[in-house]
Amino acid sequence: MNDPVRESGLDRQFALSRVGGDEELLKEIAAIFLEDYPNSLQEIRAAIDSGGASQLERSAHSLKGSVANFGARDAVAAALRLEQMGRARQLRDCAGALQELEQALASLHPELAAL
Repeated sequence: MNDPVRESGLDRQFALSRVGGDEELLKEIAAIFLEDYPNSLQEIRAAIDSGGASQLERSAHSLKGSVANFGARDAVAAALRLEQMGRARQLRDCAGALQELEQALASLHPELAAL
């Protein structure tokens, strides 16, 4: 049975499959992600504030790839939305997508920290 809460946060089985079942490696990757993602969010905010569509696309794409390792669908979807906005050079409505991304990452953070 699928648990909707799990689908939006850490998908532990998926994340473990990405690291060949290595719990320690998953913990290391999670720790690195937790240390780095605030910088990625800052890059995204700065790109939005400065109208840097290409930078938004690159930063959101990078963050999307990192968070995808954890099977966190909500965060992946929000990062993809920002990536697409950057690619389309449509930065007017980024605030909502950024807020969704921040909320998804805030929900994911304690799950990764608990690994």
